[in-house]
Amino acid sequence: MDRLDVIDTCTRMAWHTDQREWSRLTEVFADKVTLDYTSLNGGEPATLTPAQIIDGWQHALGAYRATHHLLGNHLVTLDGDTAVCTASFQATHRKPDDTSWTLGGTYRFDLTRTDAGWRISGVVMTAVWSEGRP
Repeated sequence: MDRLDVIDTCTRMAWHTDQREWSRLTEVFADKVTLDYTSLNGGEPATLTPAQIIDGWQHALGAYRATHHLLGNHLVTLDGDTAVCTASFQATHRKPDDTSWTLGGTYRFDLTRTDAGWRISGVVMTAVWSEGRP
């Protein structure tokens, strides 16, 4: 059951983002989350609160007409109250001018079991390919 709950938590991150259900993202994140998008943006990983993540994503992803994040090929490793879920992804970002930017790669999610269920405490996105311009 834990394996399915871990996968569901990761899937809900993508779903709530694509549906613009920003407040629902608080249901998937731990109190502090380390985000590593350095393969795409350079820089350093950042440790943020859910409110900071939501604000940033709402600003950045909300500028697109629509987004669609697909996750698949989930591999879950459980170790007591922690878990790692790796998944392949393809993310399409539809721009206001009807052009799109699509990228693919892998996600690594670090999760912690809380009284409220599994929560994401770390995300590493590794971009492998892209098509179009961000």
